[in-house]
Amino acid sequence: MSIHPFFLITGLGRERDFLFLARKKVSMQLSKWKPLVGLFLFVGIASGFAQTGRFQQAVKYKMDVQMDVKTNQYTGTQELVYTNNSPDTLTRVFYHLYYNAFQPGSMMDVRSRTIADPDRRVGDRISKLKSDEIGYLHAKSLTMNGKPVQFKEVETILEVTLPEPILPNTSTTFQMEFEGQVPLQIRRSGRDSEEGVRYSMSQWYPKMANYDEQGWHANPYIGREFYGIWGDFDVKITIDKTYVLGGTGYLQNPNEIGHGYEDEGVKVPEPKGNTLTWHFVAPQVHDFMWGADYKYKHDKVQMDNGITVHHFYIPGPKTTENWEKLKEYTPKAISYMSQRFGQYPYKQFSVVQGGDGGMEYAMSTLITGERNLASLVGVMVHELAHSWFHGVLASNESLYPWMDEGFTSYASGWTMSNIFQENANPNRGSYSGYYRLALSGLEEPMSTHSDHYHTNQAYSSAAYSKGAVFLAQLGYVIGEEARDRGMLRYFNTWKFKHPNVNDLVRIMEKESGIELDWYKEYFVSTTKTIDYGIKEVMASGDNTEITLERIGLMPMPIDLVITYKDGSQESIYMPLVIMRGEKPQEKGTPVRIHTDPWPWTNLSKTLVLTKPFGSIKSVEIDPSKRMADVHQENNKKEF
Repeated sequence: MSIHPFFLITGLGRERDFLFLARKKVSMQLSKWKPLVGLFLFVGIASGFAQTGRFQQAVKYKMDVQMDVKTNQYTGTQELVYTNNSPDTLTRVFYHLYYNAFQPGSMMDVRSRTIADPDRRVGDRISKLKSDEIGYLHAKSLTMNGKPVQFKEVETILEVTLPEPILPNTSTTFQMEFEGQVPLQIRRSGRDSEEGVRYSMSQWYPKMANYDEQGWHANPYIGREFYGIWGDFDVKITIDKTYVLGGTGYLQNPNEIGHGYEDEGVKVPEPKGNTLTWHFVAPQVHDFMWGADYKYKHDKVQMDNGITVHHFYIPGPKTTENWEKLKEYTPKAISYMSQRFGQYPYKQFSVVQGGDGGMEYAMSTLITGERNLASLVGVMVHELAHSWFHGVLASNESLYPWMDEGFTSYASGWTMSNIFQENANPNRGSYSGYYRLALSGLEEPMSTHSDHYHTNQAYSSAAYSKGAVFLAQLGYVIGEEARDRGMLRYFNTWKFKHPNVNDLVRIMEKESGIELDWYKEYFVSTTKTIDYGIKEVMASGDNTEITLERIGLMPMPIDLVITYKDGSQESIYMPLVIMRGEKPQEKGTPVRIHTDPWPWTNLSKTLVLTKPFGSIKSVEIDPSKRMADVHQENNKKEF
């Protein structure tokens, strides 16, 4: 391969190996380019600086799959058009082969058997799987633009060495033949669940790993989080004709399939053989899931805004009554979340009975179905809320699981409160979970990679509970209205762009006018806790002196509320100096009589209140309980 000297200078990507090997071939040719070297060097430097920007890769999948419901095995072909939008030259690519985790001795198996608090759904079950119960996913052949490639299967990752590099801003086409076996239902994916669902087909196909400004993310699958590339999926699934399918994507041939998909009044022809081919298309998604069972009942609800809601469940005494009622709540939840967190961007959402609890996927979810109504609605709402933070914003869940799970917990709390008309604090459960974590001695920073938390408790409490508290408490720091405006702006600015924590913080800073780097660094990158107390309240002539102390290592702004014996209330606001601003007076809060910034270096602060001590009934730090103070018993003094 001959390499143009201009490209030699400007191709400053991470993958440079082929350039190094090619230098000897072109070194003798460089002399004739001497007059232009200065110009090329200037352009190359400019190009190098440009490479620090953000970019997103793109994929276009076309798959044709044949499922054998007797052996639980399948074969398929995959055409993948991969677009390298990065400034880097790629000499290797990586695919995820998730089903290989469900084999004795896999990393997922070993991790589950050695972690101090294993997920009860997994435990040692993988180690006991028989040959016809394990999962596997293998590439049988692979070409790039028609040329064979070298590949090596390393458990759940397919390492691919390319016959030629993928240059920046170019596309290439991979053709693959693959085969798989659906594992016995253990974690998320699988066959024959405890509720009798035949197939929960998630993480079932060879999936290109994501490459971003931090490089490749080819993480082995141990059972935690996912990170995908947005693209278009065109999927054909051939399966026994009695099976009903639902999940990601819009069905392209409903009048051939029937099963409740067909247009009203259309007569569906009898299939010519024992199978049907289901053809789905899913635009701008980063994953593709499908559930299948011959017992599924399929219901659909058409919302006024054009969104179709599908429900798939196995009828029975433990399901039918509540799944019929669920049809009322799913549209309500979509409407509320679209108003509060950004418009749901697809024309379809499917709730599918399956999996091992609840798990989010593109345009769909798998949930276990034998639940009471409150639990069924609750898990549906939580998984639906992932459509915003996992499906559309799609932060790297391995690096920032709390930006998905935590924000989803926050949103689902508010949604449940709205659709059930509850007045209690929607995030009370998240605060309780965080307090247990902070006082347990097991807490790790939320900046920890999700796969590398030492315990499942530390991971789940950080991702779900502390992540939700991050947003709820942010309303205390900058004001509820600014936080809520910020969430809408965050969604509309960063949808389909994989935001990170800095992107969120910058949105909130712009919306509030307050600096928030300190909040992120303390609450995300450390395990330092918040603990303030009222040290002393005493008379000082006709005035009252109030001394507060910071006991914990994380500084916070303080709302101090004074309640007088006549029933009136006033507040004193103490923003941190490093906030470089202050939140406005919030609706429904006592009138603010004084603002006094508090330097974070000072461990105590004394205020002089121009009211006699005898007129005071109580003094309290943050009566709203939005500040996550781990020891609140010293936050109030009554007289």
